[in-house]
Amino acid sequence: MFSGIVTDVGRVRAVSDAPGGGLRLEIGTAYDTGTVALGASIACSGPCLTVVDKGPGWFAVDVSRETADRTTLGDWREGMGVNLERALALGDEIGGHLVTGHIDAVAVVEAAAPEGESLRLTIRCPAELSRFVASKGSVALDGVSLTVNEVEGDTFGINLIPHTLAQTAFQGCAAGRRLNLEVDLIARYLARLHSER
Repeated sequence: MFSGIVTDVGRVRAVSDAPGGGLRLEIGTAYDTGTVALGASIACSGPCLTVVDKGPGWFAVDVSRETADRTTLGDWREGMGVNLERALALGDEIGGHLVTGHIDAVAVVEAAAPEGESLRLTIRCPAELSRFVASKGSVALDGVSLTVNEVEGDTFGINLIPHTLAQTAFQGCAAGRRLNLEVDLIARYLARLHSER
């Protein structure tokens, strides 16, 4: 479980074929990898991935073909910035919202425009997920917990404040960028309960 609060912006160091298919990603990080166990979960721009190898200043994860096809991970290249968050420990502050690291779909930036010192984004999500997105509710985009400003059909708006821009891999975000979307966990369960009534 995560909270959508990025604690490091890593960099993709290498992309290669994983044993048994899929991809192996090697990610450079400022984390003390001596404290990262093999088998630990780290959210990497949204998806919860398992650490399979590590060294000083880097760790590696394997990405199944299914995950690569359903997220942006299949597009990753060396040098890309990666929003990183280690799994929450019991008692940690949840500064964002409850995030599982299970990506629902890829959303697309329709428009990006400065708004004061912030960056205003209009995001298009798959129509079947739009019912889980609510004005003033939460979504996770590339692993970052964000507040929804407004919703219109299958598009919604968010603002990236200067702090978020400085502490994440959203710098240079522009129209056409693909983002890993995880809808709010509570909205998903409420919709399920409502549909069974």
